[in-house]
Amino acid sequence: MKVLFDCRYTRLERHDGISRYTAGIVSALGKQHPVTMLISDHRQLEMLPDLPWELIPSPTAVTEPWVARKVNALKPDVVFTPMQTMGGWGRKYRLVLTVHDLIYYSHPTPPRDLPAFVRGLWRLYHLAWWPQRLLLNRSDAVVTVSETTKRLIADHRLTKKPVYVVPNAADMPELAPGRAERTAPESRSLVYMGSFMPYKNVDTLVRAVALLPEYTLHLMSRVSDAEKARLSALAPGARLAFHDGVSDEEYAETLASATALVTASREEGFGIPLVEAMTLGTPVIVSDIPIFREIGGKAALFFEADSPEELVARVRHLEEKGVWAARSAAGRAEAQRYTWEASGRHLLTVLEATALRSR
Repeated sequence: MKVLFDCRYTRLERHDGISRYTAGIVSALGKQHPVTMLISDHRQLEMLPDLPWELIPSPTAVTEPWVARKVNALKPDVVFTPMQTMGGWGRKYRLVLTVHDLIYYSHPTPPRDLPAFVRGLWRLYHLAWWPQRLLLNRSDAVVTVSETTKRLIADHRLTKKPVYVVPNAADMPELAPGRAERTAPESRSLVYMGSFMPYKNVDTLVRAVALLPEYTLHLMSRVSDAEKARLSALAPGARLAFHDGVSDEEYAETLASATALVTASREEGFGIPLVEAMTLGTPVIVSDIPIFREIGGKAALFFEADSPEELVARVRHLEEKGVWAARSAAGRAEAQRYTWEASGRHLLTVLEATALRSR
């Protein structure tokens, strides 16, 4: 079975969510079966494993609907892409697409920093389900990253093709031996890792930390000056630390020393920061939504997404004797469910089944 892996969504210099998923899965898959990567920029190789590769046009090129003409020449049995938009017109191979989430159908508000006309197009695309159905039904199989999203795909009847779950995982450094089994937080700090899109509901986190005067909220991701000013004015008493983007090492260090990872998101496709925190033994306090119940399991503490007071109560609960240590240990146990090796092994079974299936 000849497998091609679409790595054209790999970022340069620093991964985003799709890029990290790409690198993690293709690395694991490449250790279990021969695989050739498809790239669109030689610089992407710096972020990818040492595997055979082929250069094809960018996924944003106007020729993308006909990219199969290039791919056909490589004579693959099956092609996997971590997105759902790979062109397949005239293909002679099996194609497996990926859907990470359906967030923007229920929360269609686009990023605040997009131009007005792009925001308008964004809203129009997410007004109907039929474009997504067309994309998915032209594949041979669909992969998603969680059981929660798989159920949503079924609820909205988005595809007649088989749907499989191949979860995300986390890449976090190992802590020093004495630190790995810590039983108390090293600082009174809370960490948020994620974007500042409206559905992420960062406002609740800011309002909560204003009620926790001895705590600092570390906001790790890149943020515009306008959004920084807006959040700072939202609760003037809140202690906010805007990192505006960090290295993996700085993120891991901040997270490992924190009291908890927090997020008030109203919807997610997975929740990589939860796995990252649990891997390091940092408790997670998250909004009570289905995907976080799936990923956080018995380790997470939950609160109503629009209630800063409930979030404050969960932080205070962690201060009770023995609670932080118990949640830390439970988180490390939950995190063991999510590894790139396991996800790569599962993806291989999906590709084998798809390659053998009659078209």
